[in-house]
Amino acid sequence: MPRFAANLSFLFNEVPFLERFAAAANAGFKAIEFAFAYEYPANELTSRLAANGLEQVLINAPPGDLNAGDRGLAGCTGREHEFAASFATALRYAQALSCPRIHVMAGVLPASADEGERARHRTTFVRNLRFAAREAEQDGVVLTIEPLNPRDVPGYLLTTQGEAHAIREEVGMPNVKVQMDLYHAQIVEGDLSTKLRRWLSDIGHIQIAGVPDRHEPDTGELNCYALFDLLDELGYKGWVGCEYRPRAGTLPGLVWLDKLGWRTKES
Repeated sequence: MPRFAANLSFLFNEVPFLERFAAAANAGFKAIEFAFAYEYPANELTSRLAANGLEQVLINAPPGDLNAGDRGLAGCTGREHEFAASFATALRYAQALSCPRIHVMAGVLPASADEGERARHRTTFVRNLRFAAREAEQDGVVLTIEPLNPRDVPGYLLTTQGEAHAIREEVGMPNVKVQMDLYHAQIVEGDLSTKLRRWLSDIGHIQIAGVPDRHEPDTGELNCYALFDLLDELGYKGWVGCEYRPRAGTLPGLVWLDKLGWRTKES
């Protein structure tokens, strides 16, 4: 059975953010991830992790201005200095939290972007990833890049597993991996088992949610249990991030994990 991490940006929203650490631990989780928590001092987050015996397995680099439509800065031509400063912040938080992975978001393209503009943004993304990977390498931090589906994030620079792995190969740094969210991948292209078999050694993190509504993984069209069996078969040793929106409360929704005997095995 894979190891599961609670995504505190999605789960335990019944309580304020800082209280979600204890809520996750009390529910049986040993590890957490979240997107953005830069409004809190790193030492506050660290103390919450320590107090609850939790491991931080993933953070996102700052996304830019979410209210203005930013979804990352790494592929935004003309904003390279802004990206460098934001990544320095992410690396500082990763060091403080002993977090081994930073998700570097590529950003969105203007609706009017043509192929030439897309190519320029892609070149910027590759260049910024090389810079960031060199900065992170000395701390043993892995960078992940994640394709997102265009229904949830219109205009995102990176949408398919093939695109992500081509960029990873072009960057050419061993600490750059692909973050495979099975929810996004199913919506965009499906054929998840084949993609896991092909690329697992270059996948740095996995996330899951039900398709199409992003609720618990056992709802909708994904056979999450078959995918978990496949990950075991393939020897996946990483974490699976639970990045879904509970349909009727976080704790009642954890029945899907109880079917795996998860609380008994994790305790």
